[in-house]
Amino acid sequence: MDVGMTIGGRVTRGAATLPVENPAWAKEFARAPAASAQDVDRAVDAAVAAFPGWSALSFAERAQLLRDCRTLLHRHVDELARLLTLEQGKPLADARGEATLAADWFGHTAALALPSEDLVNEPGALVSMEHVPYGAVAAVAPSNFPLILAVTKVAPALLAGNTVVLKPSEVTPLASLRMTELLGEVLPAGVCNSLCGGPATGAALTEHPEIGLVSFTGSVPAGRAIARSAADNFKRVVLELGGNDACLVLPGADVTAIAPRIFAAAMVNNGQFCAAIKRIYVPAPDADQLTSALADLAAAARLGDGLLTGTEYGPLVSRAQLDRATALVAEARAAGARVFPGSRTPDLPGHFLTPTVVTGLPRGTRLEAEEQFAPVLPVFAYDTVEEAVSRANGTEFGLGGSVWGDEEHAVSVATGLDCGTVWINTHGALRAEAPFGGYRSSGMGTEYGYWGLLEYARIKVRNIARP
Repeated sequence: MDVGMTIGGRVTRGAATLPVENPAWAKEFARAPAASAQDVDRAVDAAVAAFPGWSALSFAERAQLLRDCRTLLHRHVDELARLLTLEQGKPLADARGEATLAADWFGHTAALALPSEDLVNEPGALVSMEHVPYGAVAAVAPSNFPLILAVTKVAPALLAGNTVVLKPSEVTPLASLRMTELLGEVLPAGVCNSLCGGPATGAALTEHPEIGLVSFTGSVPAGRAIARSAADNFKRVVLELGGNDACLVLPGADVTAIAPRIFAAAMVNNGQFCAAIKRIYVPAPDADQLTSALADLAAAARLGDGLLTGTEYGPLVSRAQLDRATALVAEARAAGARVFPGSRTPDLPGHFLTPTVVTGLPRGTRLEAEEQFAPVLPVFAYDTVEEAVSRANGTEFGLGGSVWGDEEHAVSVATGLDCGTVWINTHGALRAEAPFGGYRSSGMGTEYGYWGLLEYARIKVRNIARP
């Protein structure tokens, strides 16, 4: 599968390669180029060289090129979706949805604006403010939604006048590398470059002195390392580091009616979604009923190769992720929890785990405190709403949360949740026009919409004295 890195408008395979596994087969199916230290330097140099010309274009000209990117990618949705399913495992219909959304995101971004503004206009002075780009931006994307989470960085960075070096996850690099190749048909050489490699490549890119801003989505430890290195020269960072989103079911809610919606919001992308429901708090009298409904849904789930018709859930993206999820369930069972439908690994060759519901956990276990990033859903019974809110806030994360029940009561309870987004009677519904970001270990900075675009531009003030 001949997919290469794009550096300065040219596609290169590099001197070495990395294996890419199909997680549904647990077998290597392709090789991806492995960037050398020289490749990192060349990609950053290309972005730096392209910056003056790109930033000199008008905002309208850059917006039109982003719309051209949208049109181009729409023609290649099926190609990108197949690559995405092969390397990430998600069902092909979901991969098509992601590839389509990635294309459309260029259009959503192109519709935004960064107008200059007169702050003071009086006889003695004219003070104005404008937004200016940082220069070369490093965009580091994760393995769960490789295309869309790359584009949500690349598109606003480009619109603001920056150039980009994209590094997708080494676990799922192919669709993103191919997308960057395609964008080279529209964008000037060096404006959008791509690299492939592991942590060493990522560190070399994010620590490069010519990189003005790093936008990263991934683990908390990696985000902390980036923030520490960026502090040496006060480099700007935007960090989305995951979440442990709580779902609070209020007294009086119809748990039978909401169970399918809660289950769906927990199992998005097989639980590999930062804004999925990761834990549920339900009134003690309703806990058994909700658990039973969720367990029935888990037992009925259809797992399989994402390329096969009828597959609802694919595998986890890697053996390491499967091992961690099964270890969390084993710890829960050892702590006295009940597990439905048994956390069985299906008789399939890949990294599959049956959707699993866990109840009866003691307080403070890892399955409550940590992000599982897998189809494992713990259910906790509570006695008071105040207790539920306290436990929802009781982790290091603060990305999102949801409250389910009477709307007026839910809105009141939602004010107590310490997280960046609170949903009422839904969860994980992200929109291009709404900002998204978290608190504490969930990261810093904002993505999406006008507020996300602002992250990729600095404020510059012009103060003119008038006699």
